[in-house]
Amino acid sequence: MDGDGSSPTPQQLLAAVGAIIPPMSPSAHKGQAGRVGVVGGSLEYTGAPYFAATTALRCGADLAHVFCARDAAAPIKAYSPELIVHPALDCPDPMSEISVWLPRLHSLLLGPGLGRRPQIFATLNHIIQDAIDKQIPMVFDADALFYLNDNFDVLKGYRNVILTPNRVEFARLYRSVLKRDLRADDIEVENIEQLAKHLGVTILCKGQTDIIVGDDVILTCNVTGAPRRCGGQGDVLSGATALFYYWAHGTSVACHNTPLPLPAGPLAAWAAAALTRTAMKIAFKNTGRGTLTNDVLSIVPAAFSALFGNK
Repeated sequence: MDGDGSSPTPQQLLAAVGAIIPPMSPSAHKGQAGRVGVVGGSLEYTGAPYFAATTALRCGADLAHVFCARDAAAPIKAYSPELIVHPALDCPDPMSEISVWLPRLHSLLLGPGLGRRPQIFATLNHIIQDAIDKQIPMVFDADALFYLNDNFDVLKGYRNVILTPNRVEFARLYRSVLKRDLRADDIEVENIEQLAKHLGVTILCKGQTDIIVGDDVILTCNVTGAPRRCGGQGDVLSGATALFYYWAHGTSVACHNTPLPLPAGPLAAWAAAALTRTAMKIAFKNTGRGTLTNDVLSIVPAAFSALFGNK
């Protein structure tokens, strides 16, 4: 639903997403279709940043960088030679490495497998501040959402942000920011509106129906998915969101005289939700109860084509 009270149809949303996807061309250069950064990866959690970054590549990003803790670098490198891995988050001077790369990135995903160590959160704060200074669109997921519980003021005045909480994460952030009690089972659309407006960001609240709120727009995504709930699905969603956000934001900036039919944040979030659900549906049809996120990764290109065509 947008400001005039109307709600776009799924067909209209698919057409709007199609308009932001850069066409493939022999004249394009490496990096033009997207250079995505993922900030995450710790000793305990190495799969999450891999899933997120690989999803971005499978959707059509040209390059994916992972900024992780030193203990996570070797496993992530071993998972895929496609990823550019920077073991910098817990270095003595992490920003000396990370700041060199941030200007080259089109969007930034914060949180998958990040962990909650104070040293890592201190580095995260510096990364956020640097990204804001450079006007890089950001997606917050997982432990980066936990970081915001006590540090939400870091986003003050910066609107190029999408949060992708599940219902438990949303309720916790809502209580921290608005100082009002809310249980995960009691979340209503108006609660998501309140938090999105207070923070000035777009929120994709994941659930049986995904609810997306931002820039006076309310969208829902109930594209058919799968009953399987394996670890890593949220990382697929956040990785896709980071790439779609670059495409939507870049299109919005480039075509300021002909604005998009929907704001970049809500449009990108809906596209990622629809893609993740469709990929899960196809993967579940193939592997059923044993479906894992690796099965989903291999399906992402087919799900992308099924929804948005081959451009």
